[in-house]
Amino acid sequence: MPVRKKQDQVCRQCHRVLESDKESCIVCLDSSLSTDWQGYLIIIDPKRSAIAQRMNIDLPGRYALKVR
Repeated sequence: MPVRKKQDQVCRQCHRVLESDKESCIVCLDSSLSTDWQGYLIIIDPKRSAIAQRMNIDLPGRYALKVR
């Protein structure tokens, strides 16, 4: 029987990708999480990233581009 990996969740508010076992976002504390998302973005230095500035990202981490 194949092992199924739990799907990562994304915060609908800040778009941060979270581990599948989280119940709320660790950054904005929003409990509205989704498994329906597209695009994967890794921000290393938000102060020097034009994409991070456009998405209003202040902290390094993994983010989704589109969340439903």
